[in-house]
Amino acid sequence: MAKVLCVLYPDPVTGYPPAYARDTIPAITAYPGGQTTPTPVGPLGFKPGELVGCVSGELGLRPYLEKLGHELIVTSDKDGADSEFDRHLADADVVISQPFWPAYLTAERIARAKKLKLALTAGIGSDHVDLQAAAAHGVTVAEETYSNSISVAEHVVMMVLSLVRNYLPAHQIAANGGWNIADCVSRSYDLEGMHFGTIAAGRIGLAVLKRLKPFDVHLHYTQRHRLADEVERELGLTFHETPESLVAACDVINLQTPLYPSTENMFDDRMFEHVKRGSYLINTARGKLCDRDAVVRALNSGKLAGYAGDVWFPQPAPADHPWRTMPFNGMTPHMSGSSLSAQARYAAGTLEILECFFEGRPIRPEYLIVDGGKLAGTGSQSYKLT
Repeated sequence: MAKVLCVLYPDPVTGYPPAYARDTIPAITAYPGGQTTPTPVGPLGFKPGELVGCVSGELGLRPYLEKLGHELIVTSDKDGADSEFDRHLADADVVISQPFWPAYLTAERIARAKKLKLALTAGIGSDHVDLQAAAAHGVTVAEETYSNSISVAEHVVMMVLSLVRNYLPAHQIAANGGWNIADCVSRSYDLEGMHFGTIAAGRIGLAVLKRLKPFDVHLHYTQRHRLADEVERELGLTFHETPESLVAACDVINLQTPLYPSTENMFDDRMFEHVKRGSYLINTARGKLCDRDAVVRALNSGKLAGYAGDVWFPQPAPADHPWRTMPFNGMTPHMSGSSLSAQARYAAGTLEILECFFEGRPIRPEYLIVDGGKLAGTGSQSYKLT
């Protein structure tokens, strides 16, 4: 019997929903590029469209795991030495966590988890796991690559338009009973004709570029590996060798790069010196890509006209985090990749990975981050151990 320790975000404050706004969600069978969506062998323990990413939802895993005699522990209590997560970690064989409510698997925690064999991310992004320590201890790290990439890309487009068109303050005026049109439009612009750039054009960054092309904007990108010529021609992309070159040219900047030691605090005071005055910055990648206080200073000085994102550090962010109250922000909790549609895919992918793990079958290479003591699959293309 194995112990599976699953850390998920808390249930809705109003209680687990008895009904949903929609009866169904679209059935997606493949991602752009042809990768198939998760294909577990057994039945799902949920109906697609249900809230399975919270504690009561349990990712729909309980029927499958208990049928095999495994123990499932689900909690949202993840921080501190006395947390339920730490109490169960010592004898857990599998840890499941989410980027939205990460259980940080530090080197110290991995060293204490003597039985741990699999660290599974329900979603995309395994930087809450110390990958070097996982490799050193023989722990496999896996995630459901692509499961919520388009979900995040849609969220980026929403945030771009919300900032540029000044939607959030205008909505608040209406909600408060006002009709202050001059106040609504005093910071409202058209996106058309602006220069939009993404720092990293992987699955999410490229999806954002494709979705913004119909808005008649000038598209820019930078990343380590240049896109194919035909992609650049199709989208009319301008390639930049460095992030500094891109931010100097763009009105709207989108951060999609993974978090490495080399990208931590990429947007600091020095980087903001290169940014055009009145630019907008969107960050749905990782909060630590930005120097927290440098962002606040850039907004207060007018260097940035707006900042939006759903990633913070730490997560959940403390109540006094300055990004909650800084001017001209469009921040949300980390939700972009956890729509009900995305949950159906990453929960199904979690089940698929667990089936492979318990049956001794290979996990899809596109799901693997660390395996056999080294970066593997998608991990070898997306992460660094130092």
